[in-house]
Amino acid sequence: MRDVLGDIAGWYASGETFGLATVVNTFRSAPRPPGAAMAVSPGGEVAGSVSGGCVEGAVYDLAQSVLESGEPVVQRYGVSDDDAFAVGLTCGGILDVLVEPVGPETFPEFAEVAASIERHEPVAVATVVAGPGRLGARRVIWPDRASGSLAPGAPHAARLDAAVDDDARGMLAQGLTGQRHYGAEGERRLDDLAVFVHAFAPPPRLLVFGAIDFAAAVARVGKFLGYHVTVCDARPVFATPKRFPEADEVVVKWPHKFLEETGAAIDERTAVCVLTHDPKFDVPLLEVALRTDAGYVGAMGSRRTHDDRLARLREAGMTEAELGRLRSPIGLDLGARTPEETAVSIAAELVQLRWGGSGRPLTDTTGRIHADAP
Repeated sequence: MRDVLGDIAGWYASGETFGLATVVNTFRSAPRPPGAAMAVSPGGEVAGSVSGGCVEGAVYDLAQSVLESGEPVVQRYGVSDDDAFAVGLTCGGILDVLVEPVGPETFPEFAEVAASIERHEPVAVATVVAGPGRLGARRVIWPDRASGSLAPGAPHAARLDAAVDDDARGMLAQGLTGQRHYGAEGERRLDDLAVFVHAFAPPPRLLVFGAIDFAAAVARVGKFLGYHVTVCDARPVFATPKRFPEADEVVVKWPHKFLEETGAAIDERTAVCVLTHDPKFDVPLLEVALRTDAGYVGAMGSRRTHDDRLARLREAGMTEAELGRLRSPIGLDLGARTPEETAVSIAAELVQLRWGGSGRPLTDTTGRIHADAP
């Protein structure tokens, strides 16, 4: 929904009810992950995609039917064994898609959800997609409150809602979207009821240190991948918004001081890229970075620079376990030379770590292309 928010917020504000299709489950090599969304306005306008083009026509027709009936539907799309030309996914994947009518009457919290997403505030939308109860029943969960119910009017609603609230807040903390299963009264040991939790966590952070041309390229590709990008350097003549227009913020401060002040906001979704390759900057910076919860800490430089850097860090008291977290030289081996090529190699390593890829050419691999997230 984040991808189509600009379009559907306008439709909602005008009082229209539109069809919203959301991928709620995938199997095998599905082209898009859970949470991918496509919206269809009452006038037939389309925003977003659920499969990159494979089943969009069928979903469009279903969305129009849902707008007419006012009833949500979960539809499975995949390859047909009986007819290879039937509507389906030629990649061999399977998608479960929830198509529901969304408007001021059916989703009164939508405007508040949209505002939270725009402000990068964590919010999750939990929806019943299978099992007993009402298909499409919805609950919205923030870190400190919740609204709606997954079993409106039922005597066990409070217990079910409380169980889903706990799980949704845990998923928000990790930036996870997906299905969870419960008993009718919220029992986690049962799987009668399937609930899709769409978590809108703030975007992951990319902290780029060193205001050089390589940093400008990394900032561009980081923004393209959906990161909230910060560029930091102690030199005000280089660290300027004009030189880094794609960055969300440009900070003039000694890198290690900035990282110490930012420490509480760093989590396993944070990537730290140290591009200074100057010992007076990167050694104190890496001392701090390797002791944070950042999921990625990479440093640019030659192998000779890397060896010298390791020696300096050991002298500073870093342990081998801490040093083992450092990815240096930074990026995957693509033979990159230019700033832009180097940025692609760094981005490739970030994507590889996010999804657990091998980093090898797909022609040299077998089995599923889209593995589960590690």
